[in-house]
Amino acid sequence: MDWLSHLAKVWHYLVVALTLLLSVLSSAHAILYRRDPRAAALWVGFVWFVPLLGAVLYFIFGVNRIKRRAILLRGDLEHFRARQIVAGFSLDQLLPQLPDESRHLGSLASATATLFTRPLLPGNRVQLLVNGDQAYPAMLKAISEAHHSVTLSTYIFDRDEAGLAFARALGDAVRRGVAVRVLIDATGTRYSWPSVLGALRHEKVPHARFLRTFPLRRLLEMNLRNHRKILVVDGRLGFTGGLNIRAGHWLSKNPSHPACDLHFELEGPVVAHLQEAFVDDWFFTTGEALRGENWFPALGHAGPVIARGIADGPDEDFEKLRWTLLAALSAARNSICIATPYFLPEPTIIAALNLAAMRGVSVNILLPSRSNLPFVQWASTAHWWQVLERGCRIWLSPPPFDHSKLFLVDDCWALVGSTNWDPRSLRLNFEFNVECYDPDLARTLNGWFAEQLRKSREISLAEVDARSLPVRLRDGVARLFTPLL
Repeated sequence: MDWLSHLAKVWHYLVVALTLLLSVLSSAHAILYRRDPRAAALWVGFVWFVPLLGAVLYFIFGVNRIKRRAILLRGDLEHFRARQIVAGFSLDQLLPQLPDESRHLGSLASATATLFTRPLLPGNRVQLLVNGDQAYPAMLKAISEAHHSVTLSTYIFDRDEAGLAFARALGDAVRRGVAVRVLIDATGTRYSWPSVLGALRHEKVPHARFLRTFPLRRLLEMNLRNHRKILVVDGRLGFTGGLNIRAGHWLSKNPSHPACDLHFELEGPVVAHLQEAFVDDWFFTTGEALRGENWFPALGHAGPVIARGIADGPDEDFEKLRWTLLAALSAARNSICIATPYFLPEPTIIAALNLAAMRGVSVNILLPSRSNLPFVQWASTAHWWQVLERGCRIWLSPPPFDHSKLFLVDDCWALVGSTNWDPRSLRLNFEFNVECYDPDLARTLNGWFAEQLRKSREISLAEVDARSLPVRLRDGVARLFTPLL
C-alpha cells in the first residue's frame, strides 16, 4: 500500500501547486486589469481566502473576454451605420434649438459628442408609455400592422399571458410574409419554465439566444447579459425602455408579481439607431447581416425631439454610458431627477451627485421601497447616507415594485432606456438608451416623476442612521459585494 500513499502525496502536492498557480495568476490579472480598485481588492481577497474555487470563479465571472470575440465576429459590421437622409446636429446647430435657460447643456452635448460616433438627430417623436398596460397594446398593434420587417430584442421573454400574446403576434406577422427576427438573452429565457422558445418554434418565428451559456466554450462569458429592450417595426416605428416581456408588467390583468416600468415609442431618424444596435447584436449572434430598405428605410421628420441612441456594453462601447451620466450630473444647474430600481453608485458617481447638490442643484432619487432582490436592496441602503449627508433627497415608492428607469436634467434633457444605476448595467450588461433634448418631453416626464414623488415617502439621513446595528452590519456586508452585483 506504500505506492497508494505515495500517489496520494503526489496528488496532494499537484493540487497545492495548481491552487497556488491559479491564485497567483488570477490575483495578478485582477491587479493589472480590474479598473475598479475595490473590485480588484475584493477579488484578490476572495481568491486567497477561498483557495482554488476563488480562482475558478474569478476566471468565470471576473474576466471580460467579450471585446475580442465581438471584434472577431462582427468584423467589418462592428461599426455599421445606416444611411441617414437627416444630417446630424453639430453643437452650433443644437444651441439655437434650446431655450435660453437650457443653453448650458451644450457642454453636455459637447462631452457626449466625443464619446459616440452616432450623431444627435433632429426630427423625432418620443412618447411615454407607462407600464405594460400602455406599452404592450401599442407594441402588439405595431407588430400586427407590420408590412416588411419586425426586429425584437429583449432580456426576459416569459412564457406567460404576455409572452404568448407576443409569440402569436410575431407568428402572424411571419405568416403574412413579414421578415421577423427575435433575439433573447440566453439567461433571460430561463426566467419561466417551460421557456418561450417552444412557442416561438411552434409559430415558426426566427429567433436566437444571445451568448448561450451552456456550451463549454462560452462558459466563461456566462456573467454577461444582453439587457437591451428594442422593438423596431418596418424600420420606422421603434420601442425601447425598461420593459421586459412578462405578465407582471401588465398591471390591469392583476398579475401575481406586479412590477411598474416605463417604455417609449419613437418615430423619426433616431429609430435607425435602435435598428443598428439590433442588427449588430443579431449578426454577432447568428452571422446574418440584415440590410436593405426593409430594415433601413429613409426616415424623415416626425417630431421636435433631438435624440441620439446610445449603445453601451463590455465591448467597444465599454463605460461610455458611465461617462454620459457623469457629464450630465456635472452639467446640471437646476434639477436632477433619477428613477432606478437598483441604486449601487460607484464613488465617482456619488461624488458627482454630492457636488451637484452642494452647488444648489435639486437632486431627487426615486427608488422602490421593496426590491425584488433583497440582497441588492441591503447593499443599496448601505450607500444612501453618502448622498443624503450632502443634500441629495431619496424617495421610496410604494409597492408594487417599481422597475422604472429615468434620468432628467434641467427640464430639457432626458435619458431613457434599459440601464440601472449599478455596476452590472454600467460594466457587464449590453444596454441601450436614448438621450433626448426637448423641453416638452422633459415636461411630460417631470410630470410623471412629480406624481411618483407625491405617492412616495422621503427617507431622511436620521432614519438611515437609526437602523439597528445588526441591520447596518448586514447592509454593510452586502455593500462589500457591490462590484460583483
